[in-house]
Amino acid sequence: MNIHSTLVWQDGLSFKVNLDGFEFAIDGDAIAGGKNLGPKPKGLVPVALAGCSGMDVISILQKMRQRVSRFEIRTETTVASAHPKKIESITVHYLLEGDGVDPESVKKAIELSQTKYCGVYATLIPRVTIRHDVTINGQPSP
Repeated sequence: MNIHSTLVWQDGLSFKVNLDGFEFAIDGDAIAGGKNLGPKPKGLVPVALAGCSGMDVISILQKMRQRVSRFEIRTETTVASAHPKKIESITVHYLLEGDGVDPESVKKAIELSQTKYCGVYATLIPRVTIRHDVTINGQPSP
């Protein structure tokens, strides 16, 4: 599998991105000379991680016949203050709702995503510290 992207400079720090046929803009913030026309590139890294893992987790849970009615993933990313201002850590918060969702099944699905399926996770580890927590039906899961 290959991933193809094209970035075409627009103005300032803004680029028009075509990623496998999907178009969007990326830009820097106004302080750095951008115009806030799109997300900043560094912010796409935790989004890629959450998206990759989220697709794995929901797919695995569906195969386990878990009745998930709502699934949200939030991320918190710590970035170094000195240049090159690399990503140091990402915390992934998995929030699930559903009748009878089994915490052990969720734990197993996340573990499989992290150790077997999520290529973004595998790419970032061990250079980026990745933590996660789980909330099911409003209750933190151990």
